[in-house]
Amino acid sequence: MPGALALAIVLAPTAAIVLILLTRRATWAEGFNLAASAIVFLAALALPVAVREGPRVYWRDYVVLDGLGAWSILCAAIVYLLASVYAVGYMRLLDEPERLPRFYALFAGFALTTLVGPMMNSAGVYWIAIELTTLVSTFLVAFERAPESIEAAWKYIIVVSGGISLALLGTVLFYWAGSLVLGPSYEMTWAALRQVAPQANHVLLLLAFLLVLIGYGTKVGLAPMHTWLPDAHSEGPAPVSALLSGALLNTAMIGIVRYLSVVDAAGVGPLPRAVLVVLGAVSLLVAALFIVRQRGIKRLMAYSSVEHMGVIALGFGFGGPLGVAGALYHMLNHSLNKSLMFFGAGSAMRCYGTKSIGGIRAVARRLPIFGALWLAGAVAITGAPPFGLFASELTILRAGMRTSSAWAALLMAVLLIVIFIGFLNHFRIMYFEPAGTQPTPRDAISRWCLVPMWCALLPLLVLGLWWPDALWNYFATVAHSLDGTVAFAGAS
Repeated sequence: MPGALALAIVLAPTAAIVLILLTRRATWAEGFNLAASAIVFLAALALPVAVREGPRVYWRDYVVLDGLGAWSILCAAIVYLLASVYAVGYMRLLDEPERLPRFYALFAGFALTTLVGPMMNSAGVYWIAIELTTLVSTFLVAFERAPESIEAAWKYIIVVSGGISLALLGTVLFYWAGSLVLGPSYEMTWAALRQVAPQANHVLLLLAFLLVLIGYGTKVGLAPMHTWLPDAHSEGPAPVSALLSGALLNTAMIGIVRYLSVVDAAGVGPLPRAVLVVLGAVSLLVAALFIVRQRGIKRLMAYSSVEHMGVIALGFGFGGPLGVAGALYHMLNHSLNKSLMFFGAGSAMRCYGTKSIGGIRAVARRLPIFGALWLAGAVAITGAPPFGLFASELTILRAGMRTSSAWAALLMAVLLIVIFIGFLNHFRIMYFEPAGTQPTPRDAISRWCLVPMWCALLPLLVLGLWWPDALWNYFATVAHSLDGTVAFAGAS
């Protein structure tokens, strides 16, 4: 059953790419990509249930389906579906139908790489999957062909490739540490690394982890390795920005978490988690400083992504059932919420003809339904109740207060208040300051753009008011599988 679901997740976007390239018609490309995203979503929705009895390995141990990977795949699948619906309305505004088949082929390819990454059981092949996400998404960042977009794409590929090179070096050092125990040739699976870790050289393992943390942390957008993220997220088309923030960053975070479980199994001491906690706290600090002073609407959303990746890093760094549960719940809530926010930013930019916060005025009066949705999303993304991010952030704070890194939890609480004030102040300007001579919106917002915003907001509200017991149990089994207290328990 899990194998069939994984096959559907891989084959659906692959088939869409082939069909799009064969037909090369804009309307067909939209349909093929939509169909693929719907199939992926349905398969991904069933995947966490299918792996509840334990991890499954396939294809000569190169593919693993476990609780952690299934959750990341589900988050990516949700964003892929929502962004595919939104893209129909948004990309038509470019008025370049001859280029749309190329966009949708790349878009499906990008989604495919984010979905495949968490399935990789080999640490080396996982690195290849992450590198593929960079190669495909670079063309999407530059798709609008504006000078700023091309510059952002170059910055993205240069900075991220530098980070990924460090991750490759760390991967090689992990392999070397294992080879000193198992011999020069062995299968470098996550389970094998965890099994050999207690007998491996601890100094070598620690150095290797720090390298992969910096390398994959660059891809995640953790500060101070985040410099590519504001440009790439702000200059790419809005559906691409949603997939970058809501899917790609989670996929890269999975690698850090899997390597963290390896060094935990080795018993190298508290340093790996302490470094992850520090990077999470620094990311929150950097995000707070830039959010308060931001002037571009999509760059505001991009720095919000830095903030929330820092929160997730803190959750995994604090560890334990509460920390892991909070981090995984935050992954889902952030994927939904940031999709909503990028959709809103993209629509506002198209309607007002500007990327500047100062050029967007009287949103609620001029675009009432859209304005209400976007404002609700803005309140939710700051971690305010009654939305899902409040529940996940509160859980992570509780986890942090139970550890020796309580200082980081206190700092997180203070910075979240600063971000709440700074972020919503920008929306106060766009919604409530006088319009003056600002131009009225040029176009009505398509239903293709409004529907996915509704579909993102309503689950956020439900997840904030009700945290199902089944999810608590699921997160607990993932936490136990990472810290080694149990092999893998089934969710009840």
